[in-house]
Amino acid sequence: MFEDRSYKRTFYSAPQSITALVAAFLEPAVAVLVFVGASMAFDEPIVRADLTLCLLVVALTFPGRNRFQDRPLNAAVDISASWIVLMVILALCAYATRSLHFFDTRVLLTWVLATPALHWLLVFGGRRWLRHLASLPGNQRSVVVIGAGGLAVKVARVLGNRGSRFLGYFDDRSDDRVHVEARPLRLGSLQQAAAFVREQGVSEVYITLPLGSQPRIVRLMEQVQGTTASVFFVPDVFGISIIQGRLQDMNGVPVVGLCETPFTGTNRLVKGVSDIVLASIILLLTSPLLLMLAVGVKLSSPGPVIFRQRRNGLDGEEIEIYKFRSMYIGQDGPGVAQAVKDDPRITPFGAFMRRTSLDELPQFVNVLQGRMSIVGPRPHAVAHNEQYRRLIKAYMVRHKVKPGITGWAQVNGLRGETTTLDKMQARVEFDLEYLRNWSLSLDLQIIARTIKLVFFDRHAY
Repeated sequence: MFEDRSYKRTFYSAPQSITALVAAFLEPAVAVLVFVGASMAFDEPIVRADLTLCLLVVALTFPGRNRFQDRPLNAAVDISASWIVLMVILALCAYATRSLHFFDTRVLLTWVLATPALHWLLVFGGRRWLRHLASLPGNQRSVVVIGAGGLAVKVARVLGNRGSRFLGYFDDRSDDRVHVEARPLRLGSLQQAAAFVREQGVSEVYITLPLGSQPRIVRLMEQVQGTTASVFFVPDVFGISIIQGRLQDMNGVPVVGLCETPFTGTNRLVKGVSDIVLASIILLLTSPLLLMLAVGVKLSSPGPVIFRQRRNGLDGEEIEIYKFRSMYIGQDGPGVAQAVKDDPRITPFGAFMRRTSLDELPQFVNVLQGRMSIVGPRPHAVAHNEQYRRLIKAYMVRHKVKPGITGWAQVNGLRGETTTLDKMQARVEFDLEYLRNWSLSLDLQIIARTIKLVFFDRHAY
């Protein structure tokens, strides 16, 4: 009666909680086990310093990122970048505490080289295993989508990427009223859906009808609940900029969170501790440089060494941040003009600092004060916020987190002057993407890429 149409399966749709759990423990476990194995291989005893190092590695790498569905090359680059950043942090800690002599050089060298290689091999093996499981007929979960509009097509794409065997759509509307991509895969009307699900043994049903179709949704639910299929309702929220969307239980009342800060609970603790630790280490190690820069600013032109700027911080609260003064005259009023290339207001020494981002170093003090974070959306002038909040959709959502010294937008080419509205909008989109996908691993990647940009990027002035 019904024709079987399906997308090509790519991955075994194992429960996300299982793969995420394995990935969370894989990265710290590999690092610790390789270190222990290297110590045993060179007949080195495990002493207190080794245990401290292992605990620090676990604290910095847990939870590990789920890379099982990444392409092998992307996974290799991501693993290498994260490992290099971790080694830089540990090296700074060793330098600050003068503890490097506690460790055997052969053990450390073997550990540094073998850990990312073994980690990648395990990720690659896990990816191959998931692909093998995907080819087993018993693991294929068939799904249908109720509705054939734009939302339904988006759901179908996600299901196809996830590896489900997508069969098609059910919709009462004529072909000229449904999405063009859904027309070839229409299986019938809503009245035919329950029979198809029952006869074909469909595993999952996704309802994408608008809320205005509540009577039809209720009837359809009554019919489909007579089968063994799992039923999911997909609310049409794609027109909204969703930040950390999640379903919550409020004393038995289901609540869908659409716009929320990622830094709650454990995430808030992890973010805060990492900020304080890294900012303290950086300020300690750069203190001689800070002194030299202060002298350079004082000798280059008259005026204060530190320039204080008013910015909007967490939840839009006005804060004061610090920078080494790089201009002859500080400007922080209602009509702030962005710095441009060859700006006559910038001193020669200030141009050097801005090009290398050294003028931003005092902001690590702001991090210790709790006003800023090391990674987050860059703070704009208060005057610019008032201007762009009226022009760019969801602009103020970037203030759901503390502003950062560096950010996802800056390491993706949006550093320095934003000459057009399109450039500012692109910067905001990257900021919102950071809020959606935040993890400690992402923060470490951004820090690593920022270090590279300090030496090679020439877009800031």
